Amino acid sequence: MDIADIRKDYTLKSLDLEMVADSPMAQFQIWLDEALKSQVIEPNAMNLATVNAENRPSSRIVLLKGIDQGFIFYTNYESRKGRELAARPFAAMTFFWPELERQVRIEGRVEKTAPGTSDEYFLSRPKGSQIGAWASPQSQTITDRAFLEEREQEITRRFNTEPLTRPDHWGGFRLIPDYMEFWQGRANRLHDRIVFEKTDSGNWERKRLAP
Repeated sequence: MDIADIRKDYTLKSLDLEMVADSPMAQFQIWLDEALKSQVIEPNAMNLATVNAENRPSSRIVLLKGIDQGFIFYTNYESRKGRELAARPFAAMTFFWPELERQVRIEGRVEKTAPGTSDEYFLSRPKGSQIGAWASPQSQTITDRAFLEEREQEITRRFNTEPLTRPDHWGGFRLIPDYMEFWQGRANRLHDRIVFEKTDSGNWERKRLAP
């Protein structure tokens, strides 16, 4: 099949200004809950985009691990995304739930989570994932797979005799949004797009965008 011939019409739901919650965080929680109830595959998976010193964007899929005043995810601070966020603390996220014909776009400032928050989440992870955070020099060039396996064994031996703690190079980021767009697929590509944008006064302004 020619990919140019692939077509899917969206007909499940609609979205209007009067239908969304008063705050974008509340609306996101509503949609996330519906994605969870619908057993969407990896409902917390999101595309995270960052920018480097040459203003070249890069993106990858990461997992949302918490919501408070922002969106929390965890990574190696010395990875490409970690270094880019440290130098330029702004990012964009996209959630796509095709089973519900929905997409959420989020933009905003990024900050590190408090060390205690990162510690708490790290210690809640399976031990294998904890070992992996120590073993992998994320985003760095390595010789082969054997390098990782040897590092994993080395770290495992180390923490057989001492408490397993969070490495300093690993922890959380929180994206605090100033722009959130809720996209509901509609027929004939005339999709519904409702945007919340934070004003200079700190309030959220709602509006509809053309698809």
